[in-house]
Amino acid sequence: MSSALLQWEREQVGTWRRRAGEVWAILGRPVRVIFFGGGMVFLGIYGATMPGSPIAEALIQVHLREADNSLKARLGELELARLELARVRNIMEYSARYKIPADLAAAIYDIALAEGIDPSLGFALVRVESGFFPRAVSPKGAVGLAQLMPSTAFEMDPSLGYADLFDRDTNLRLGFRYLRQMLEKYDGDLHLALLAYNRGPGTVDSIRRQGGDPSNGYARAVLGAR
Repeated sequence: MSSALLQWEREQVGTWRRRAGEVWAILGRPVRVIFFGGGMVFLGIYGATMPGSPIAEALIQVHLREADNSLKARLGELELARLELARVRNIMEYSARYKIPADLAAAIYDIALAEGIDPSLGFALVRVESGFFPRAVSPKGAVGLAQLMPSTAFEMDPSLGYADLFDRDTNLRLGFRYLRQMLEKYDGDLHLALLAYNRGPGTVDSIRRQGGDPSNGYARAVLGAR
């Protein structure tokens, strides 16, 4: 190799070495800081998550809470499933006992509970009142499954029309609500509440004020149908 070529090579190598040195001088310290800092962070996390460290204990507590919440959610789902199975079983038993469609049994069962009435009482009342016939109309003008008097129904819900009283759910809802009101009026006395449902509270109260017995066999019939 000629001396001129060697001289040129030395100059080029020297130039690149100087530039590399300049670049390293600029970047070297930040790079060292980054690598050193990253290593320290890694060691810190590793040490902090070792058993017995505060951070490790905190992480364990977080995981325990998450597991506990998940378990409670699953238990809640299981309880809901259990309640739904019990509901379906009860509805099917009532449907078979009274020989009525399951959807009617479900409506009576659910609405009775929603209105604060024992479902067994709700079924017995509907059986005695209408024989589970939704279009029933009594000689006195009571209508539907629960045999509501239109005047009573309209007093409870002025927005209703006569045709609405034949709607299954509306009739049951108002009928059971009225029975609950009678139970509240007579301090939970089911016998008097049923008599008032059948004869009207005014008649029952008037007879009682005169020292008479308002019983007419209705309460006994409903209670015997449970």
